[in-house]
Amino acid sequence: MKAAHCTISALVAAALGLVLAVAGCDKGEDGDTRKPDPAEGKFVFGETPLSFSFYGSYDWYTMQPWGEDIATKWIKENKKVNVTAIPSGGAAAQKLNTMIASGELPDVIFTERGADVERLRKAGKLVALDPYVEKYPNLKKWASTSAVGMLRSEDGKLYQFPNWYTKLPIGNGGYIVNKKIYKELGSPKLETFEDLYAYLKKAKDHYPNVIPFEVTIAGQGIDVLYSGFANDHPAQFVTQQAVPQGGQLTSIFADPVYKESMQFASKLYREKLMTQDALTQTLDQVREKVTTGRVAVAAAFNVTDLGKRGTVALQGKDPEAGYEILWPLRKQGVDKSKVWPTGYDVLGWNVNVITTGAKNPEGIFAYLDWLTGEEGQRLINFGPEGTYWQGTDDLGAPKLKKEYFDQSAEIAKLLGVWDTFTWTGNSSFLSEINDRVMKQYPPGKEDWGAAAQSAVTRKTSYNVTEFINLDPAPDSEEGIIAQRVQDIYTEARAKILYAKSDEEVNALLEKANKDANQAGYAKLLQYKTDKWKANLKKMGAK
Repeated sequence: MKAAHCTISALVAAALGLVLAVAGCDKGEDGDTRKPDPAEGKFVFGETPLSFSFYGSYDWYTMQPWGEDIATKWIKENKKVNVTAIPSGGAAAQKLNTMIASGELPDVIFTERGADVERLRKAGKLVALDPYVEKYPNLKKWASTSAVGMLRSEDGKLYQFPNWYTKLPIGNGGYIVNKKIYKELGSPKLETFEDLYAYLKKAKDHYPNVIPFEVTIAGQGIDVLYSGFANDHPAQFVTQQAVPQGGQLTSIFADPVYKESMQFASKLYREKLMTQDALTQTLDQVREKVTTGRVAVAAAFNVTDLGKRGTVALQGKDPEAGYEILWPLRKQGVDKSKVWPTGYDVLGWNVNVITTGAKNPEGIFAYLDWLTGEEGQRLINFGPEGTYWQGTDDLGAPKLKKEYFDQSAEIAKLLGVWDTFTWTGNSSFLSEINDRVMKQYPPGKEDWGAAAQSAVTRKTSYNVTEFINLDPAPDSEEGIIAQRVQDIYTEARAKILYAKSDEEVNALLEKANKDANQAGYAKLLQYKTDKWKANLKKMGAK
């Protein structure tokens, strides 16, 4: 799942840049130049004990206790790996800044690709991974050459180990509908936004205690709506705040497609057809509403997770309850095959970097490489062999036991725990075995999420690889502009939801565009355009 991104404030970023500049004076801009510890050459994964600290650089991320679930207990006992979590305390950027200032970096940082990684690299705080890629088998087997190439830094070296990289389309975003409510309301056609509006009004009238349209955390569903207002306008254009037009990236505020989508979103909010705490609610609050059936329709970037959680919870009491995945909704006249509520890139979601403070960087890489291989992916997604599966087929898919299907509620809980340990997700392998796994499910016990992916979300996911790494360093001139534009965008988006008319929406967008341009938006868009064109060149696009 692509989760909410952490953004470092301009002030924190400036301080961070200064700290790193001082820290990196003796190492230059080529990352780690130290010679490997001779002891590293004697490391044998699974035999040599390995301990390292791990920092998930996200406000929302909390690693579950290592060794207390069946998967990491197996890793600890059989692979001799122990991991100590360093919590962010809900303030990831500030915590990282403090660790850098003190010189006490964690061994591994789990974070977004791009500017922050490059700043650490230039300060000489990251270990180059190239020697280990050649020594260990899995990353070079499963990640495409182009993906690894695009992860390389300006010095030509690789410092980032990707998470959820892929060679095949993946996606989890879109819409779900509450089956029971849908049936009771006559199962009307739900294909266009006109259909959606009529359905939400009906749901509100008949079920006053139900949220007609749930948009989940940070109003994700609002961005999902955007994808249906024109052909080939993925939600990515909104999240990057830049829309391709005529070979340039242009203002999101001036985009007529964005304007129309926000007019519709404002209308839904105004008529109380949308979550009224759309921009402030927590993920736990969203999940509670979904799992208790108090949602008629929901849209999210990871709607398959919501749908699965909700269906498992509701069917525990009523076999007819749960959620269905919808083909992405659209404006009348838009081609249904060109609506992209979710996106993927070959590099996946985020990355792991190993810092120069790590005592055994080779051992850490060996673990990450094992985790991204077939054995590691089976373990972190299905548990240790013998518990819920026994043996594999020719593709490496686990042969599931009866217990896997009989204990679906327990499996759902475990997957939530294991998700916090999934640092090198291999979408290529998991997509390859998906159909084999699905065929093992008995009638009525199919995996909801996998079925939804196969039926809809993978088919409606846009390849956004060309748009990766567009963000400037936070402490650069463009980075400071980006923070200003982000603030303008956030304020305008909130005000638009409260707008009383389409005319007010238009006025707010015009003001936001003017304010953004005064803040230097044109310079930022040119920077992003140059990065975009560089990506296209790397990808061999003409």
